[in-house]
Amino acid sequence: MNENFNINTISITEQIKSNYEEIIDLLGEDKDREGLLKTPERASKAMKFLTEGYEKDPKQILQSAMFEEEYNEMVIVKDIELYSLCEHHMLPFFGKAHIAYIPKGHIVGLSKIPRVVDVFARRLQVQERLTEQILDCINDTLKPDGVAVVIEASHMCMMMRGVQKQNSTTTTSGFRGSFKNTDTRNEFLNLIQFRSS
Repeated sequence: MNENFNINTISITEQIKSNYEEIIDLLGEDKDREGLLKTPERASKAMKFLTEGYEKDPKQILQSAMFEEEYNEMVIVKDIELYSLCEHHMLPFFGKAHIAYIPKGHIVGLSKIPRVVDVFARRLQVQERLTEQILDCINDTLKPDGVAVVIEASHMCMMMRGVQKQNSTTTTSGFRGSFKNTDTRNEFLNLIQFRSS
């Protein structure tokens, strides 16, 4: 099965490479120019890496490190770097995710939360859906008392084309369970805004 997966990956990479060669031609460039000789291959490998989230199961990542624990206070992992591709223009957007959950019988290994962010970010995305997917995955898998997700990101499709607003950022948020309570939500929002000097 692993061998078939590798053969399939090589085949897809080659097809993407061929498409990049055609794109370079259509743009009026010479794909045989020294500086561009390996560009289609590099771009193909980069695209496969940037979209590898399609090949991973985020729920399985969480399930691999779930532990029974009676702790029932807020757990926050903040300032998680994320890099994704906007599905409308296939240009990057990047920023930080802040995630909290209140356990109800189970906690999860802390490194698994950024891994879940990466799985969903490494797909063609919009920030709104990315926020909801992370939120629902943690909520459905851990079944905690509540989950909160805030994402702050800058979008190259707004910065280098279109309206060309270099200093704009977009913030999206989602809340489940006990984070629907105003006090709990405000505690989370206050904690993620804190920056040590």
